[in-house]
Amino acid sequence: MKHLNKLFVALVMLAVYSSQAQDSNNPWAISFGANAVDTRVSAASKLEDQFSQSFNTKDNWNILPSVSYVNVSKYVGSNFSFGVTGSINKITKYVLPRDGEGSYSVVNPGDKNYYAADAVINYSLMSLIKSKKIDPSIHIGGGYTWIGDDLHAGTLNGGLGLTYWFTDLVGLSYRATYKQSYEDIREDMPSHMQHFAGVVFKFGGKDTDGDGIYDKDDACPEVAGLKQFNGCPDTDADGITDANDSCPDLAGPAEFNGCPDTDGDGIADKDDACPEVVGLKSLGGCPDTDGDGVTDKSDKCPGVKGPKENAGCPWPDRDGDKVFDKDDKCPDVAGTVANNGCPDVTEEAVKKLNDYAKTILFDSGRASFKKQTFPVLQAITAILKEYPTAIFSLEGHTDSDGNDATNQKLSEVRAAAVKAYLIENGIASSRLTSAGFGESKPIDSNKTKAGKANNRRVEVKLVK
Repeated sequence: MKHLNKLFVALVMLAVYSSQAQDSNNPWAISFGANAVDTRVSAASKLEDQFSQSFNTKDNWNILPSVSYVNVSKYVGSNFSFGVTGSINKITKYVLPRDGEGSYSVVNPGDKNYYAADAVINYSLMSLIKSKKIDPSIHIGGGYTWIGDDLHAGTLNGGLGLTYWFTDLVGLSYRATYKQSYEDIREDMPSHMQHFAGVVFKFGGKDTDGDGIYDKDDACPEVAGLKQFNGCPDTDADGITDANDSCPDLAGPAEFNGCPDTDGDGIADKDDACPEVVGLKSLGGCPDTDGDGVTDKSDKCPGVKGPKENAGCPWPDRDGDKVFDKDDKCPDVAGTVANNGCPDVTEEAVKKLNDYAKTILFDSGRASFKKQTFPVLQAITAILKEYPTAIFSLEGHTDSDGNDATNQKLSEVRAAAVKAYLIENGIASSRLTSAGFGESKPIDSNKTKAGKANNRRVEVKLVK
């Protein structure tokens, strides 16, 4: 008996150790405790008498003051479990009928040892009463019982049970089992009641990640998680499981898949180029104070609209003619948009040029200028500089004195001389052309001195 008690203690330690990592879904259970054998049912002649005074523990029950039974069972589904029970006892109270109906006596048959091995099919009614603590049940089964050295027989068993679960894994159980004997001589192997009371432990389940959720119910069995997420983790505690969270380490709302929006501009920080400043979605979450399409951080003039090509600053317009300097061919002289920012050459300016040109004096028969002509040439130069993109043609003419070839040559070199002077004084050569027409285009009569003087001339014409 001493060694048997040691075995039961070892089983208790195993059950407790196993249960520490398990939950209510554990398929295995072990229970142990004390049992009581009541032989009154065999002594009763009537069915109603078989169960009367069944709980007269003092007179009828045989109880061994020790751990005297162990049951191991496994849940097989649909509220059914299957198990085996081994029990021992000592029969010191044997109920016998006396002469006369309804009279019984209790005798000691000789302190006979009692052994039983039973198979049990148990059906739990816990789900029907919708309780998480109280677990009523019914059971049937069969087994074999030995009393003393000579009595033994098979039994058909059935009964009721009740377990109270202190936790999902540990409970206190009671089971009452009626054992119908199949021995031919009923007095030798009586039918009887056996009562079991003890503790029960569930074990045998698997919780790989140790999060208290059984693997079969754990959507993330290898990662510790939360019960409300079926065992999956939510590292940042934002209510979105890590598997569905685009930012599992930073709390954020569901609308941004769990990512934060620090500046509240409707753009998740992970997609926001300026996460701490309210900005526009079209600019990656960055602000554009002046609304020119250039973000403030890239805008060298964040308070003034300007094109992206100029880093968000407006193009300069030094002469104020509404043609930006970059497009203005005359950035320091106000002009017109049509003339690329340069002033249009007026008729008055062209007239003034030709009035000056008429007073250009050359040495006789030569292309050199007389001294008094230089102020005239300077005045012409000044007017041309006012129109820096305008192109002019310089045309030389002579009177009819001399032969045509000489006059043609002279008109060409004199026009070229004026062109050379202008170029030397800052007028771009690309803006000037020169040509000579000899005596072919007179503007006055060559028969008078005054007419010949008018025909000897240089004309300035606007090309464009």
